[in-house]
Amino acid sequence: MRIERLPALLAALALLPASFALAACGGDDDEGGGGGGGGGQSAIQSNPDNGKTTIVVGSKNFTEQKVLGEIYAQALAAAGYKVKKELNLGDEKVQQKALETGDVDAAPEYTGTALTSLFGVSSDDIPKDPQQAYSEAKSDYAKKGLTAYPPTPYTNSNEVGVTQKTADEQGLKKISDLKGKSKKLTLYGTPECRQRNDCLLGLEKVYGLKFKKFVPVAIDLRHEVLEKGQADVSIVFTTDPQVKRNHEVLLDDDKQMFPPYNVTFVVRDKTAEQAGPDLGNVVGQAQSGLTDAAMSELNARVDLDKKTPSQVASEYLKETGLVQ
Repeated sequence: MRIERLPALLAALALLPASFALAACGGDDDEGGGGGGGGGQSAIQSNPDNGKTTIVVGSKNFTEQKVLGEIYAQALAAAGYKVKKELNLGDEKVQQKALETGDVDAAPEYTGTALTSLFGVSSDDIPKDPQQAYSEAKSDYAKKGLTAYPPTPYTNSNEVGVTQKTADEQGLKKISDLKGKSKKLTLYGTPECRQRNDCLLGLEKVYGLKFKKFVPVAIDLRHEVLEKGQADVSIVFTTDPQVKRNHEVLLDDDKQMFPPYNVTFVVRDKTAEQAGPDLGNVVGQAQSGLTDAAMSELNARVDLDKKTPSQVASEYLKETGLVQ
């Protein structure tokens, strides 16, 4: 497993410092650091004044979210904030409730998920431009007393995945190719997929697909059910390392149903005000190296190498020079 991944691992590691160097050339943001800003080349500086603020960082219940939660939490701790963690909360609605009730102060969320699942925006109405999608999500979050910081460079989209064998047998290259064939195929996805416009509902409404049946599955088993032949089709993520390892085929979203899924770090307004400008700066630094390749590699270290999200986040922050 490690031998197969060696070229990808080396490529991803090579990209991390490069992405930081590129980020340092980007423009400043009004909120003190965006997806590609924040002066990512220099180490995070500890500020004694930040010790007056406690930040409870949450995350959703799958690998990438736990890694992101750890990256933000460890970066904030390096800046001197008192940090507590409540990772593995559940799906996006559980996490959002925790933010609104104050059970957590901050958490990473995908812009497309926020717009479709949390704020009820139709898939047809979501901007295809990542920055515009972020701006709309930021506005909706503001109405709930939440600050959404500028997004990550990478996007992690829902995708329709099949095995190479299924793609060959069914003649599948794009999602529209499932038309007339889906009624004989079983679709697997996370439990909330059934109610999401960027998942089963969208496939039905946008593409006019009707599957033989939909089976809810735990998020960490979405690739396993494909490999075992239980699922003909599975909703997966673009940054899942299993996609390359298992030689899965991601069908082209030819009707552009899936919106941008860059990550925004969402913080309660009260916490953001108390934390001061350092918060935005640290968020920008922490995420400026998170390219698609880097995020996929970090996920692989957890899912394939069986490291903990905490270990992987620590490695990322050290490898990028953010934490000495």
